[in-house]
Amino acid sequence: MPARRPSVPEARRRVTALLDAWGTGQGVRDDVELVVCELFTNAVRHAAGERVGCELSLHAGFVRIAVTDEGGAGASAPRVRSGSVDEECGRGLFLVGALSRNWGTRPERGGGRVVWAEVPRDGATA
Repeated sequence: MPARRPSVPEARRRVTALLDAWGTGQGVRDDVELVVCELFTNAVRHAAGERVGCELSLHAGFVRIAVTDEGGAGASAPRVRSGSVDEECGRGLFLVGALSRNWGTRPERGGGRVVWAEVPRDGATA
């Protein structure tokens, strides 16, 4: 999808449709949707590329999310920032960590990066 803000709600709509087709419970859907929105938004805001991708895979105990960006000059790996509860930005990766059993980042072949997260299917977070 284009690395633009309007792509974030479109990514969420597509994820919701896929999760519905898989028959996932509402709690899992809510958690996955939020994680996708946070990761996709970060890729759009902080990567200098033209495209952002999102892939979901269903596993026995979790849904794996992988958001891929094209990176770009000066783009750094995402990290959890400490901040106050009053700040409008900076809590996204904290939420990803709270809702995921595990998450991380790795370089993408040919440049860019993949940020991934595994959201438990039973609704229990790490």
